[in-house]
Amino acid sequence: MFKSYRKIISTAAIAALCATAAMGYETSRKYDFNHKYVIDGGVTYPVKHGKTAAYYVNEKAHKTHFNLGRKAKKCEIDAWNVDVMYYGEGLPEGKGSVEEGEEIYEAKCQQCHGDFGSGSGLYPHLTAGNAYEEHETLKNQRWNPGDDEGPHRTFGSYWPYASTAFWYIKTGMPHQAPMSLTNDEVYALVAYLLSINEIKVDGQEVDDDFVLSKENFTKVHLPNENGFVPDIRGKNGLENVRKFWNADPKTLRENFGGKKLKDPKKRCMKGCFKGEPKVQRIAHAIANFNPPLGKAPKQEASAQPSEGQKLYKDHCAVCHATDSMGAPKVGDKAAWAAVTKKGMDKVLHNAIHGINGMPPKGGTNLPDDKIKEIVEYMVNASK
Repeated sequence: MFKSYRKIISTAAIAALCATAAMGYETSRKYDFNHKYVIDGGVTYPVKHGKTAAYYVNEKAHKTHFNLGRKAKKCEIDAWNVDVMYYGEGLPEGKGSVEEGEEIYEAKCQQCHGDFGSGSGLYPHLTAGNAYEEHETLKNQRWNPGDDEGPHRTFGSYWPYASTAFWYIKTGMPHQAPMSLTNDEVYALVAYLLSINEIKVDGQEVDDDFVLSKENFTKVHLPNENGFVPDIRGKNGLENVRKFWNADPKTLRENFGGKKLKDPKKRCMKGCFKGEPKVQRIAHAIANFNPPLGKAPKQEASAQPSEGQKLYKDHCAVCHATDSMGAPKVGDKAAWAAVTKKGMDKVLHNAIHGINGMPPKGGTNLPDDKIKEIVEYMVNASK
């Protein structure tokens, strides 16, 4: 959890627990099977008097011992255990330079994430400039319509660890072909992300010749490494989280910097503070937002994409911007000539009702006339 939201979330958690207790249901903060506190501080509903919370249950079914299948082998578990920890566990052998990463990015990532990670359409931007400067924007809040920008949450400014980027890219990117990148390519892409965010490693900002590898990966420290609570680092990380969230209300409020109740052993819903509680405003006053909130900047008519182009970008580009998904790529004249040789009526029919691996309307809920606009754009852009 990011620290900026800690008071709101802690207050909500305490209120929810109060409401549950008031309803009179039997609840527990410990699991039945291991007698440990739940990891997130919530409650479970044990079966008591034939009910769990307000609902009747089949008690016999709850006592049944299921023994289906077999225990997974270590090699099977290892095959799925592909996450990379912040301290380096899970990192494979390999290396890649910033220069190599830029080439791979332009070939396989730029179409979704924009030039130099600036973002494109619905896909997130990966940088907003110098990560250390952008990290300071996390203190911004937009209290009034005239306020300037809010926090800039990007890989460089907001993420705590670069290790998450490694395994996310390795297992999930590129979107149309996950698990297709080699370990060297992933190292190179992460190195490129460090570069465009102007991250320093060992006090030096990475340049095009910088090579990231298993050996120096743990030397990468992002600005927001200490910006989340509770701290899950270390061999006792999960137990620390369990202890943090299952502490009594007094301790929980003190962890979050909140005020004490009149009686710290009792929760309350009103009259908990003397006088009116004070709202602590976050520093960095901001103003002069241009254009004002609610007003879109004016654009030249020539810069406005057609409706079909906008709909294509939002709903269809993920498959038709590349030929790796088996769909005809927009701009490929030969591929679209083969599609349209049966006539536009047939093309529209297939787009609306689906064909081969493409679901009806490409899996969207757009009306037929909007699908027609998208098809017309793709065909015209591929002549």
